[in-house]
Amino acid sequence: MNELDFSGRVAVITGAGGNPGLGRAYALLLASRGAKVVVNDLGVGPDGRGRIGSGPDEVVADIHAAGGEAVANYDSVADRDGAARVVSSALDRWGRLDIVINNAGIAPFAMFDEISDHDIEQVVGVHLMGHIWMCRAAWPHMKANRYGRLVNVSSSVAFKGLPQQSIYSAAKLGVVGLTRALAAEGAEHGIRANAIMPNADTLAWQTMLSEDFSTGARKRGVVPEVVAPVAAWLAHEDCTYSGKILHTEAGGVKEVFFATTTGTRPNPELSLEDVGADIELIVDRTDSADVPDPGALPPGALSFAPKPYNLRGRRI
Repeated sequence: MNELDFSGRVAVITGAGGNPGLGRAYALLLASRGAKVVVNDLGVGPDGRGRIGSGPDEVVADIHAAGGEAVANYDSVADRDGAARVVSSALDRWGRLDIVINNAGIAPFAMFDEISDHDIEQVVGVHLMGHIWMCRAAWPHMKANRYGRLVNVSSSVAFKGLPQQSIYSAAKLGVVGLTRALAAEGAEHGIRANAIMPNADTLAWQTMLSEDFSTGARKRGVVPEVVAPVAAWLAHEDCTYSGKILHTEAGGVKEVFFATTTGTRPNPELSLEDVGADIELIVDRTDSADVPDPGALPPGALSFAPKPYNLRGRRI
């Protein structure tokens, strides 16, 4: 088996300043395989408040000590201009950008009817909008080079459901929708977009969950170091998949995918009563079928489409 490396590649990894942390593990692995890395982090706690340690500077120092190349960046991905500055950190230093791993996130625990408006805006801003702003900032450079690898970080919480994480779950499922759409749009430009749903004992776990839970996770091998290879493979040029969602925990890797039931035949005269009468057939998963991975629309498919509308309903 040939050893995979990232020589000549430049990567941006957001939320990479925690220790232990997934972003840090991604940064160290890619740097050890030859990538030049922008280590981004605000250096705040997993609840979005309070500074923690030295953040990305410490990770950069570790990379330098191992003979790698890296720079630190403290901008917020939740801010459009901040995301642009993160990308500029790579372009100004090395003149290119090949990989973005969107790992930045916060996860304050609160019941749906108790979480503050501020925390709702923060969670959506960092997770969903952070992904959008980072991908938008990187997109034109990847498009121009006809090469790019976007690795977006979702969560199994997005489909499993978890009390006190309603807004986080909503944002993380939004990341999946974004990833699949970007996979379709990026196909003709050499841009691959995939998502991971990682589970590991990180600073966030140790801060917000019980010590016994965190210790038990480490004993089971639920650590960032065995998640990092999954993100790194999706970031590598050998990965030609796009629109995939991979769940990984303790070194195990699974694909998460969409499926539909056989359901009922089209009925132009469908009534409310019809839905009730057929509901058992509608939800019967016996002969379910996979939803195809995203693919670019065939040439000319949008030739009939009207011009885009602005928010006031007027054509642009």
